[in-house]
Amino acid sequence: MNKTATHRITYIGHATVLIEVGNARILTDPVLRYRVVHLRRRRSPILDAWQEKLDAVLISHLHYDHLDLPSLRKLGKSTRLIVPVGAGALLRQHGFTNIEELRAGERTTVAGAPVTATTAVHNGSRGPLGPTAACLGYIVGGETQRVYFPGDTDLFPEMEQLAGNIDVALMPVWGWGPTLGAGHMDPYRAAQASQLIAPQIAIPIHWGTLYPMAIHRLTRAFLFDPPLLFREFIRRMAPQIDVRILQPGEHTEP
Repeated sequence: MNKTATHRITYIGHATVLIEVGNARILTDPVLRYRVVHLRRRRSPILDAWQEKLDAVLISHLHYDHLDLPSLRKLGKSTRLIVPVGAGALLRQHGFTNIEELRAGERTTVAGAPVTATTAVHNGSRGPLGPTAACLGYIVGGETQRVYFPGDTDLFPEMEQLAGNIDVALMPVWGWGPTLGAGHMDPYRAAQASQLIAPQIAIPIHWGTLYPMAIHRLTRAFLFDPPLLFREFIRRMAPQIDVRILQPGEHTEP
C-alpha cells in the first residue's frame, strides 16, 4: 500500500511529535507510556496509529524522558533510529539493530525527506552513572516543508543561521516540573529563539504532559501556562509568526 504525500504535525506529548512530510513518517523522542522513572503522564491518549508504518525515529539526546528504551521496544528493535554520535553503543547493548549516528551538520534521508542534524546546547549524560553522547536537533524536509525539532536546548546565537530556512518550528517551552534546569528554554527564551529562527509557524512542545508524582496536587500552572505565555511573547516580539498550540493528541496541517 503506497503512502500518500502529506504534511502533518501531531503533538503526542512532551518531546514526542509525529512529523509527516512528503512520504516520510518520523517520530521524535518517543515516550509512549504512562510512567517514566518518577514521572507520570497527564491523561492524554497514546494511539497505536501514531506508532505504525514509521520510517524513522529521531533521538535528540540520552535523557530518560527523551530516549525511553521501553517505548523504543514497542516500536520494534529493527526500527530505524537516527541518534547523536555516542548513543549507538547504548542502543546496541539493548538489542536495537538499525542505528544511524549523526554529528551536527551531517545529513541523511528518510523516505525521500532530507534530515539534517543541528546543534543543541544541553547536557548529554544519562544520569550520574550512565553514558554521555552529543545533543542534537534536526531539520526534517526539503523545499516543500522544513520542520525544525530542536530537541532540548537552550537559546544560542547561531540559531539565527536558520532564519529563512524553517517553515515549522517545534519550540520547547518548558519541561516536566514546576521549575526548569539548565539547558532548557522557558516561554520567553523560546520566543527569543523563534524571533531568531523566523519560522512561518511555531508549535510549542515539551510542556503539559509529564509531571513528578503528586506534585500536580500542589501546583498545576506549569502544566498549562507555558504555551500561552509563549504565544503572548511571540505576539509582542514576532507577530508575523503563526503560533499553533496543540494539546497532546492534536494535529495540524501546515
